[in-house]
Amino acid sequence: MHLETPAAGRPDDGIVPGTGVVPARSWYARDPLAVARDLLGAFVTARSPEGSVTVRLTEVEAYGGEDDPGSHAFRGRTARNAAMFAEPGRLYVYRHMGLHHCVNVVTEQAGRGSAVLLRAGEVVEGVELAWARRSSAGVVDNERQLARGPARLAVCLGLDLAANGADLTEPGGSVLVRKRDVAVMQSPVATGPRVGVSGVGGDAAVHPWRLWLTNEPTVSAYRPAYRSPASADAPPGATTSA
Repeated sequence: MHLETPAAGRPDDGIVPGTGVVPARSWYARDPLAVARDLLGAFVTARSPEGSVTVRLTEVEAYGGEDDPGSHAFRGRTARNAAMFAEPGRLYVYRHMGLHHCVNVVTEQAGRGSAVLLRAGEVVEGVELAWARRSSAGVVDNERQLARGPARLAVCLGLDLAANGADLTEPGGSVLVRKRDVAVMQSPVATGPRVGVSGVGGDAAVHPWRLWLTNEPTVSAYRPAYRSPASADAPPGATTSA
């Protein structure tokens, strides 16, 4: 694990701390690691007829394009991951193991296939609705557990495959991202290997692309990739998180 303190936003990096501004598409058209770092402490709001839920992000993972062995894009574009190759600022939502949904933010340029997985956060608005959604999907021990993990986060926000391809740059859209508060920009950020990623893509020395805010109880636990004997010879990236 690597621990560092991120520098404050530079005038040319598109960061306007504490404004609650919805980022323009150009904000997402950057390296996934840069976007991932700037998403820490940002707020994601999902609106529905049931109400709105807002999560402050505390943990994310960056995924490159076809040159990243831990990414869904590693083997190229498919019907399942097509949204990952869309223009930056779109959502890529997929179903993991046929059970849970995971939400990603598309980065760089169209056709690149890079994204940031939203892994965990703190529910700061719509707590009762988030509780109701999570309770219907499983056991909830406490408020810290509501969005602790990508599947739980998706449930809290009420996001599933219907949100795949949603545009985050529309101020009136059903899903919005707002930039983080200035205080968060001084919080230490830890980095380490991505959760559940096998092979080179899960090597902490090569891809320390999981980022999280330290001292946050909502951050999920690290788990290495499970490799059964039958998959021992599987190529890198056979087990991925985004």
